[in-house]
Amino acid sequence: MNKKLIIRHMVSGATALAFSIPAMAAVEVYNQEDTTVSIDASFNTFFVQSDTDNDLTGVDRTQSRIKMGLLPNWVGFNFSKQVGDLKVGGRSSFWVTINDSDTAVTSTGIDVRQFYATIDSDWGQVLFGKDFTLFSRSNIFLDEMLQGYGAVNDTLGLIDGQGVSFGHIGSGYHYPFPHAQITYRTPDFGGGFKLALGLIDPGNTTTDTGAGRSSEESLPRFEGELTYNTSFGEGNSVTAWLGFLQQSSESDAAGVDDVDSQGLSYGAKFKTGGFAINLSGFSGEGLGLLLGPAVDSALGLQNLISENGKEVDSDGYVAQASYTMGAERFVISYGETTVETSTEWNNSTSQVAWFHDINSVLRTVVEYNVNTLEIGSAEEETSTIALGLIANF
Repeated sequence: MNKKLIIRHMVSGATALAFSIPAMAAVEVYNQEDTTVSIDASFNTFFVQSDTDNDLTGVDRTQSRIKMGLLPNWVGFNFSKQVGDLKVGGRSSFWVTINDSDTAVTSTGIDVRQFYATIDSDWGQVLFGKDFTLFSRSNIFLDEMLQGYGAVNDTLGLIDGQGVSFGHIGSGYHYPFPHAQITYRTPDFGGGFKLALGLIDPGNTTTDTGAGRSSEESLPRFEGELTYNTSFGEGNSVTAWLGFLQQSSESDAAGVDDVDSQGLSYGAKFKTGGFAINLSGFSGEGLGLLLGPAVDSALGLQNLISENGKEVDSDGYVAQASYTMGAERFVISYGETTVETSTEWNNSTSQVAWFHDINSVLRTVVEYNVNTLEIGSAEEETSTIALGLIANF
């Protein structure tokens, strides 16, 4: 298990979650002759104190940090131009990690994790470039705790890490890690439905790796998501979704097993007045624990994808309730993921949080969470207090 790679990849992916934050509105900097340019940005910093009771290593400790939450800091640039019947758009976003670690004291930096163009017309939209994938996309985008902190532990190197915290990633859903893709989205149909289908750059999930590998992915990864949105009465709405993933890696090398990864993600969100209920889940095989099969394999977690010649089954869910009253929002959340290896992994996270909007830009967060990672009969339990300040533009 490569803890440094896990931390780095987690920071790199989280940027585009900007689009899921309802309070954000991009600042328009140009709008002339059917061409618009806008900028959005978000800044967050948390004081956190984590207490870990680790039976896996026999080490218990208390650690304070000043760092990012589940979302990193970012700035994003959006472009669009009307050309006849087509609207051509694009987005590039840059993520910024603000906290170093004990072993990487000058590692803060800037990277690009969204770089795509879109073509929109009355027939729908085509997106080409790098963006979040579709499997488990709404599971995380609609997470009530997206601007919170969430799970950390020492086993995955998150307490001392230089990147983001994990939220419910690995304890309720997978992270839709950004990949190069070509994705088509339909217009709305049937009174609120929309379908997205994507060809995704595949990744090797076998143990036949490195230069000269005989393993292959003869087809791209296929992902899709069907969403449904409707509203009724005053302040009542329902959102539901169903996603899928399928990818195959094959190898002729001796002692190397083929891996066929497939999964379903699903969920529903109900809002009435100030109350909201969010329920989501997934199930599948050959998926891994955290960032999807291709990335988990690259991070040294291939044993959680296939074992003894068979794809490993896994499932998970998140259940959340929130209440908003003026500038205050209160959330309670629980999620867990089970990976059915011969030595089973079970990772769960419980959260309670209070979000307070100071104004249309500034928000404070007070959160308490407990993460429990069980591997066989041993476990690590980490409790965290997180106090955050967020500015959204």
